[in-house]
Amino acid sequence: MEDVQNSPAPVALPIDRVGVKGLKLPLLVRDRAQGTQHTVANVDVSVDLPAAFKGTHMSRFVQALANWTEDLDYAGMKRLLEDVRERLNARRAHIVFHFPYFVQKNAPATACPGILPYECRLTGELPEDGKPSFLLEVTVPVMTVCPCSKAISREGAHSQRADVRMAVRMRGFCWIEDFIEIAEASGSSPVYSLLKREDEKFVTEDAFSRPTFVEDVVRNVASRLADHPHVSGFRVEVESYESIHAHNAFACIEHGVTL
Repeated sequence: MEDVQNSPAPVALPIDRVGVKGLKLPLLVRDRAQGTQHTVANVDVSVDLPAAFKGTHMSRFVQALANWTEDLDYAGMKRLLEDVRERLNARRAHIVFHFPYFVQKNAPATACPGILPYECRLTGELPEDGKPSFLLEVTVPVMTVCPCSKAISREGAHSQRADVRMAVRMRGFCWIEDFIEIAEASGSSPVYSLLKREDEKFVTEDAFSRPTFVEDVVRNVASRLADHPHVSGFRVEVESYESIHAHNAFACIEHGVTL
């Protein structure tokens, strides 16, 4: 049968990335507590296309993912990128996994167990030199209490939930839980899925003892990432869903990673 994709392109321009988006795939991810956990990912996969070719072979992306049965770790991701690049006769391959990562989080006073999902995104790139690079992005909700509101009020202060969004380049293996803990230690309090009255009392008092601006949170996270032995670059953005304003507050620090 005629291979139309390999025919000359009417407009001879190289394409940086061409592929498929939104493939759903069952996924096995490394889990610090259990060893591994099952989740479901949305996957985008692409390669470069030289100017000489009209199109790429889209079915080969799906074949590569269908044949991939490894855990989502450095070695497994590298082999998948190599397979995609080889199947498509490409110079560069690019894959993005979007998935929820679940952590059991016990309530702080009663220790009642609850499950929290954390949205993750892992991007892998394999260039011509064969040396892959990976970028892990994790979103972690935290609670913040406004230091200004607390300082000027006779009773109470306004508090709100904030999202800590981290994008991290790693030079060695890191647990997702490491970055979750860094974010949760940087705000006024972690966020929980299940709280009894004793837990609500604990969280409220603990958070009000550690008021933080959005600027405090982003600096706290950035300083901890800068000290991490396996982190080579990062971008941190904290967005606070303000409870007494009709707008959000945010702050961002970049070090070696620009998105």
